[in-house]
Amino acid sequence: MIARVTVYPRREILDPQGKAIRDALARVGFAGVEEVRAGKSFEIRLGVEDRELALRQLREMCQKLLANLVVEDYAVEILNGERQ
Repeated sequence: MIARVTVYPRREILDPQGKAIRDALARVGFAGVEEVRAGKSFEIRLGVEDRELALRQLREMCQKLLANLVVEDYAVEILNGERQ
């Protein structure tokens, strides 16, 4: 089973990297972009078949290591064994 974990700054936290990307997009012709939140993505291959177990393990990984829960949120997505 393959999963994707996306970690990004909380909305109330300043995101200077996202702002810089938004400004750069405007400079190259994409003035309609209102906001960019820059984060990081992890693709994780798990050796389990049970979806609920996988989700529990992934959330635990985020809480213990992958995300700084003080300033970051995360999203977990099961990709059903397919790379996207």
